[in-house]
Amino acid sequence: MKNIVLIGMMGCGKSTVGAILSKKLGVELIDTDALIEAREGRTIPWIFREWGEGYFRACEERVAGELAGKSGLVISCGGGLPLREGAIRPLHGSGTVFFLCRDPGVTYDSGVLGDRPLAQGRREAFVERFARREPVYRRWAHHVISDLPSPEAAADAILEVLKL
Repeated sequence: MKNIVLIGMMGCGKSTVGAILSKKLGVELIDTDALIEAREGRTIPWIFREWGEGYFRACEERVAGELAGKSGLVISCGGGLPLREGAIRPLHGSGTVFFLCRDPGVTYDSGVLGDRPLAQGRREAFVERFARREPVYRRWAHHVISDLPSPEAAADAILEVLKL
């Protein structure tokens, strides 16, 4: 099985949908943010604050390259990973990329963003960030999964596309 790669804004449900897919398919889920935190021994907010966004993005690129060399994974990407071609291109070639497109206002209002460094501004800033990123997400996605009523429905839609 080729990899299933999930992209989209922070808080859109990539990790949750990925966990559902992983369980249904009996394959490993890799969350790029969690993998980076485990390898660095630091949280992402700490990495951003102490070492900067550039350092974090370089970590993402390394992790993406490693994961692209494997198969049979569900990969949940950090929201900014697709912004760096060097990170997303290998993953794009290793599997099927799904953009989980959720209304950014709904995501912001849901309270799921917590202490994520790039979600600390106003709601308008988050919506504007989505507007800038959406064309990039669409560019790299093989398929777009839009505003489904639940993570389970999104996972089922992905399985239907893949005929699994």
